[in-house]
Amino acid sequence: MPVGKGLRGRIRTATARLRTAAARIPTRPPTRLPKAAAPRRTAAAPSLRHPAPRPWARACGLAVVAGLGAWLGLLVVGSVHTQVGPMETSMALRPDLTGGTRINVSPLGALELASHTAPLRLDVEVEQLDPARSSALVEHPERLSGLEDEVAADIVAGTTELALRSCAAVVSGATALGLAVYRRPRRALAAGGLALALLAASTAAAAATWNPRSVLEPRYSGLLTSAPSLIGNARSIVTEFDVYQQELARLVTNVTKLYDATSTLPAFRPDPGSIRVLHVSDLHLNPAAWHIIASLVTQYRIDVIVDSGDTMDHGSAAENAFLDPIRDLDAPYVWVRGNHDSRTTQAYLSRMKNVTVLDEGRAATVGGLRIAGTGDPQFTPDRSVAARGAPAERLAGIRLASAIRDQARAGTPVDLAVAHNPDAARETDGTVPLVLAGHLHRREVEVMRFGTRLKVEGSTGGGGLRAVQNEKPEKVRASVLYLDRTTKRLQAWDEITLGGLGLTTAEVGRHLPEENKPGAKPSPGPFAEPSSSAGPRPAADPVGKPSPGPSPAAPATPSRGPSGAARSAVP
Repeated sequence: MPVGKGLRGRIRTATARLRTAAARIPTRPPTRLPKAAAPRRTAAAPSLRHPAPRPWARACGLAVVAGLGAWLGLLVVGSVHTQVGPMETSMALRPDLTGGTRINVSPLGALELASHTAPLRLDVEVEQLDPARSSALVEHPERLSGLEDEVAADIVAGTTELALRSCAAVVSGATALGLAVYRRPRRALAAGGLALALLAASTAAAAATWNPRSVLEPRYSGLLTSAPSLIGNARSIVTEFDVYQQELARLVTNVTKLYDATSTLPAFRPDPGSIRVLHVSDLHLNPAAWHIIASLVTQYRIDVIVDSGDTMDHGSAAENAFLDPIRDLDAPYVWVRGNHDSRTTQAYLSRMKNVTVLDEGRAATVGGLRIAGTGDPQFTPDRSVAARGAPAERLAGIRLASAIRDQARAGTPVDLAVAHNPDAARETDGTVPLVLAGHLHRREVEVMRFGTRLKVEGSTGGGGLRAVQNEKPEKVRASVLYLDRTTKRLQAWDEITLGGLGLTTAEVGRHLPEENKPGAKPSPGPFAEPSSSAGPRPAADPVGKPSPGPSPAAPATPSRGPSGAARSAVP
């Protein structure tokens, strides 16, 4: 056998034996040495890693982020401004456990309606009254028939816009907050979707529990807590509104007929230069009164308008726009504060160029007359202030009388005094020939003990729109006073009476003071002596007797004959 083959055979045999021996030895995993760059782990290293959150914790966190983001979105961009009839309002949804609707009439207060039960509350803010649309309703009362449909359409449009904006607000707010918290777009979008789902569920709950009759049982807060006593039960307002909107058209028609009737009456001309004063009072926010006043100013060529107060109902800043038509009247306007007018009302009127505000006995010469007046010391709509009644009124009248005496001593005697409450006006007896007042919503004419004539005017606003609740509508009243330009004494007056809401008569009555009637003695001389310091003195006629006149609280009797009471009845 060759040598080479024998060697190769032995090598193969030895290799086979080594493989067999290696297979019999147990194997161990290789030991890996740590890399030089890798840090060694210590026993405390595992505690630095946060444990993975559980699924329910992640869900709760996402819900909190979605809810908070939705609330922030509604708060920032979730409100809409919309027109509802003649009112400009803003609507918004707010989270609330009990739901309902809150209507805020700033600064008077708010009323709450239990309109639905859901974790969302509807807030409605009445921002202001649109003067143009309000005037259009007064000038065109036939539009009232379509006002209900117009308001309903405005509410539907407003709530639709609010729903769309609220959806965008909650999604945007929740997504933005989710992105800030999680820093992951997928989580942020999940928060936005969850917020939208919560809004949809709340809206469905509100729709399922909607109570349309809640408007009949509102809860008032703020100054509106007196609303039930001021405007009556809401149910009766709803019941009578159809009647009111029909009668308002007839009222405006009667006003027009009244102007036609008064233009045909013989004008009172004892002296071509007589001063003509239009006395109005207690408008109580009735916009129709401005049209009556403007027409009377034109028909009677009025020199000065005297308003004895209660122009407002609550004296709020929101009501101030009601006063703007005064700027367009073609006669200077003298005004004193009533118990329904606030200092806010007074400040607003003081800024008008054609308005003279009298208070605390201040006197001013307007339209050829020296007029002094004082505002009512009490503001009764504010229930937080206890009314002090007649004593407070008399004290205000005493201060007014004292100021009138000071004017007389200074050589500028007062021709006419004005106060809202007759209790205050009576304190001027003996200091001025004529004093005007209102407050009672009825006419009274009285010559007091020391000769001062007190003339109380009725409501030129027909008691305001609240008069619709009365069994018999209140009449609209105003008077035109004729004063001698030299002596500043009352020569005559016309009492203008318009049937209230829906009545069909208009009357103009001519009246003469007793001393101006045919055959009567002439009027007494100067009423107050500037040097008098012993208090008021009775005005005496030429024979030294007190001036004749009706007993207290008795209305003056209309004179007869050609210069007597002239009446025009409008069918």
